[in-house]
Amino acid sequence: MNVELKNIHKHFGSVHANKGINLNIPTGTIQGILGENGAGKSTLMKILSGFIQPDSGSEVFLDGKPVVMHSPADAIKYGVGMLHQDPLDFPPMKLLDNFLLGLPGGIFPNRKEATQDFSLLAREYGFTFDPENYVDSLTVGERQQLEIMRLLFLGARVFILDEPTTGISAGQKEKLFATLKKFPEQAMTVIFVSHKLEDVESLCDRVAVLRGGELVGETQPPYVTSKLVEMMFGKEITLGERQPVQTGGVVLSMKNVSLEDVRMKVKNVSLDVRAGEVIGLAGMEGSGQGMFIRACSGLMRPVGGRIELKDKDLTGKSYHTFKRAGVNFLPAARLEEGLVPGLNLTEHFILAEEPKGLFIDRMMGQQLAEERIKSFNIRGKPHSTVESLSGGNQQRAELALLQSPLSLVLLEHPTRGLDIESVIYIWSKLKDRCKTDGAAIIFISSDLEEILQYSDRVLVFFNGKVSAPLDAGKTTVEELGQLIGGKGWADKGEAHD
Repeated sequence: MNVELKNIHKHFGSVHANKGINLNIPTGTIQGILGENGAGKSTLMKILSGFIQPDSGSEVFLDGKPVVMHSPADAIKYGVGMLHQDPLDFPPMKLLDNFLLGLPGGIFPNRKEATQDFSLLAREYGFTFDPENYVDSLTVGERQQLEIMRLLFLGARVFILDEPTTGISAGQKEKLFATLKKFPEQAMTVIFVSHKLEDVESLCDRVAVLRGGELVGETQPPYVTSKLVEMMFGKEITLGERQPVQTGGVVLSMKNVSLEDVRMKVKNVSLDVRAGEVIGLAGMEGSGQGMFIRACSGLMRPVGGRIELKDKDLTGKSYHTFKRAGVNFLPAARLEEGLVPGLNLTEHFILAEEPKGLFIDRMMGQQLAEERIKSFNIRGKPHSTVESLSGGNQQRAELALLQSPLSLVLLEHPTRGLDIESVIYIWSKLKDRCKTDGAAIIFISSDLEEILQYSDRVLVFFNGKVSAPLDAGKTTVEELGQLIGGKGWADKGEAHD
């Protein structure tokens, strides 16, 4: 299906998110859309998929015919489906029930026929699913596969994927790309939205770059990475050299710590983390690193062993006790766990401060918000609600809420969905806090390059096993990949006394 966007404008109050964008995407193309956070990529795709409506004068053409889509249901009738960064499914439900969502057929669809269709589609694309399993048993990558199947069954001919490689493993990404490469053979069009240059370069037939709400250029292979970066940001950007760490005393000490939930056991982990040090946690999703980082924050209590913070025994203590001791945890789910939708930036900064007296000092809150917005380069106003901010600005807002002084910062996917400039900025701020407060950082990331760039030591998790700490400066992506896949453990050892 041929897609043509003509003169697309979209205003959100005083913000001009899309500024007269013109883009033609031929049938059977894998079209990349690159841009920094806040460049207007998601707005443009939400217009094409019916989630929001463009300003008057904007036009969308499918196979040469003008269309107006008032909702995602309208869009799918025209053959346009969108796979969101966080799959739109219902984890407590079975795979088959999720597959049937949005299908015509009344309240009681024919489950036998649906099961046959489900199995046929899964086999065609090489997916391995039991339709009677529950969605909450799937990885993010498998949930993406389920959503792709559902959109195919609904008749989608144009697939929009918004940052689909965020939070999935290298193996799952390879599987996703193999699936997407089949679509052009069937005259289907793929629009791949990303900030990851290597993903776009390896997958896409052509790339359009947005900056500040405008289409600033288009290009085709062979791609020149430096040129794409310059188009995205208007300047050259490099990660720079790894900085040597200067460590202080032991901040966190774990002695034979064991953790357990209904699916996983992590046994007898011992680790000392020093001030100024950054520890990266690598592994397939659900391998135990989530349990580990929550135990470090007091959100999960160990079933054995001892956790000390600066020689103070905090084993079994509450999250609030850990927080008062200078431990801050920034979860991956920014709007679900880290921030409060509906509240603006000023209200967040007021809530994050220790109360002084019985009444809220809104003047002080306004002043504090202005200071933090400037200091952390947040693209927003004191009255901006957090859900109105881009992902990068939400992450900057979370960093601005960190208390002081800090002892230990715990981060889940701190740069998920962020462009390279935002990644560099956020890590510079985190490293500054380490130096200022003498704090340590432990973070989870699915991006192995990020782990090796910013960590001093790395722990690899595999099915509840934890490797001995690896020197990030002497470890390669290939070695991490082997360990994450369960190979080479005999050579590396485990994090036990």
